[in-house]
Amino acid sequence: MNQPYPNEREPNETRQTATYLSKRLAQAGLRPVTRFGQNFLIDLNLIDLIARSAELKPNDVVFEVGTGVGSLTAKLADAAGAVLSIEIDANLHQLASEELSGRPNVLLLKGDALRNKNALRDDLMGHIRDAIARIGDDARFALVANLPYNIATPLISNLLHETPYPDVIVVTIQKELADRMVAQPGTKDYGALSVWVQSVCRASIVRVLSPKVFWPRPKVDSAIIRLDAEPEKRAAIPDLKYFHDTVRALFFHRRKFLRSVVISAMKGRLDKAEVDQVLASLGHGETSRTEQLTVTELQQLVEALRQAEAKKATS
Repeated sequence: MNQPYPNEREPNETRQTATYLSKRLAQAGLRPVTRFGQNFLIDLNLIDLIARSAELKPNDVVFEVGTGVGSLTAKLADAAGAVLSIEIDANLHQLASEELSGRPNVLLLKGDALRNKNALRDDLMGHIRDAIARIGDDARFALVANLPYNIATPLISNLLHETPYPDVIVVTIQKELADRMVAQPGTKDYGALSVWVQSVCRASIVRVLSPKVFWPRPKVDSAIIRLDAEPEKRAAIPDLKYFHDTVRALFFHRRKFLRSVVISAMKGRLDKAEVDQVLASLGHGETSRTEQLTVTELQQLVEALRQAEAKKATS
């Protein structure tokens, strides 16, 4: 970093603008890094909306991915009991550390939130569990962030597998991705992600955002989405990993008839006659397609396949 972060604070009205951010980064010899998916939200009202939409309380532990310059982080820290924020850009991590100094309820980490596309960074959940333990039994876990586009899907999908999993998620993501999360059967956006998210959460789009509220401007619209955990629905799925993996396999060839898709997904585990027996027991005909099945119907199908596979393994 070429120059120290300026000590003088500008009024709130001027701090979160493209001009302010560009000057601020230029003073530090920085500029947005494309490979990190850096698009700063420059409308302070929308930053407020993200924080408000999570309805944070003093017993909340908040996880933020993409600290940036710390604008949203500060608002989260004002409302929540503890904030864990991670930033992959070492220079932005340093800027945010200076901005957020003196806040004992904020822990800033440097690096990637993901170890790979199928797993979170090894120490993240340990930090979150530690914070929850400090707050007590009534602690609530939330993910609140302006997410980089390139990690939104694996991050959310992986977090929904974790223990603890977020009670609430409020994030800014690509609108196309938000549309997939809330999509209904038979629509073009309905797929494995729709089923996975809706099987464990209640999903709703809070606000659609145009590219002009970001700097640099992305080429697509964004959306603030809220996901609320539904523990009863989650508990009704006996094996989350089996369910998630099987649903993804069933949507791999979404336009094909359901029978051929299931046969392909269960290759080496169930033969055609066994697949036909499962489908017949659930009333799925020859013209059924995966994309037409409701979330509940897919849950029933995957569980029937799991039980048939388990029965075969013990026979």
